[in-house]
Order: sequence, then C-alpha cells, then structure tokens
Amino acid sequence: MKLFSLLVGLLFSTAALAQLPNANTLKATINGEEFKSQPRRIRIGAYWWITANTNKPDQSLRIWLGSYDHTDGIEPGTYLVVDADKADSKANKAKVQAGSGYKGLAVIKYVKETREPRMEYHVGKSQNNDETVVVKKNADGSLEATFSGVLAGSYWKEKSSATVFGGMGRLMNKMEDKVITKTTGFDSSIDPEGNGYKQQSKKDSLVLTNGTFHLPLPSKQ
Repeated sequence: MKLFSLLVGLLFSTAALAQLPNANTLKATINGEEFKSQPRRIRIGAYWWITANTNKPDQSLRIWLGSYDHTDGIEPGTYLVVDADKADSKANKAKVQAGSGYKGLAVIKYVKETREPRMEYHVGKSQNNDETVVVKKNADGSLEATFSGVLAGSYWKEKSSATVFGGMGRLMNKMEDKVITKTTGFDSSIDPEGNGYKQQSKKDSLVLTNGTFHLPLPSKQ
C-alpha cells in the first residue's frame, strides 16, 4: 500500500510535465525492429547529443557530431563514425585532419531496457568501421541526415548491492526517471554505465540500418 501511494503521488507530481512541442523526427531499424521518435539536442556531460527516446521498453538512441577536437556543432558534411569509448584517439583525429573530406567525428550509442524497471539493459556502441553520418542542409535551413552501421553490443545487469542497499529509494528514483522520460521526451538516466550496473560477459552486435533524422532548424534544443 505504501508503494502504491508513492507511485500515485509520483504520477500526480509529474502530470504537469507536458510533452514539449517538437517537430524533429528520427527513424531507424535496429536488429530488424523499427525505432521511431522525436529527437532533441541536449547536453550530456560535456557535449551536446541528438537523443531520441521511446518507452515500453525504454530505449535511447544518441548521436554526437563534432570536430576532431570535440567542438560541438551540426553542419552539413560527412562525419566519420568512430569508437564511442575512444572517439578522440590520435588515429581518429588524423583521419579527419588528413584532408579526407570528413567534416568531423560522430558517435552513436543505443540503450534498451530488457528487464523492468531498468533492471537490465542491452547497449550498443559505434566502432571504428569506416561508417559515416551524412548531413545535408535544406533551403529552409533544416537539416537532414542519414546513417547506418554495426554497433558493438553488451549486456548490463543491476548489481545486487545496488538493489539491496538502494531499497525503496532507488526503485522510486527509477520509476520517476521512467515517468520523466515518457512525459517530457528527454531521457532521464537511461544508461547503466556508472549507475550501479555490472557488464555481463555476453556480447553481440546490433545492426542499425535506414537511419535518418530531420531537425527543422539548427538549434541546441
């Protein structure tokens, strides 16, 4: 009964968070399943990401575009997709600086909840596979992009210690994050790394095809 009362209170407290107006679009096929959402450009850590989210299950597809020195920006051109964990390696910088025609670097990260409430995740990260994101600017100033590739897949499970010692507070935080993600369109803690989860030994690949996004106006929103 106490948990039910807390959940009801949470729903009422977040009811005021309306889905913000958003004309952006993003579509992709991930391992044969359609992913479709309205992306937003938000700051995660030190950088701006284009992030698109869905729920049931919670999913997040993030794309970072920038120059070889990690200067953020979305400009027309071809971006080299690189290892999400080692984007700023000397080799990656050299490829962009070598007059190869690349506008800059790109990173892609995909996260999917595989056990509720955010107990387990499937994560996919871009690698150095010579893949690209191609961005074009339309006459009205809007941006169109196409992308595809193979992401390195890993599996994550919530640590027993995090479940036990986090208790009701951790559960409520996860439920609140899920509601915020659904009602606002912004991902809230959809990422197991560094958040009390342990990477499992199982690995695989996620095939991302037919990826496109449309941003009506160059913006940090």
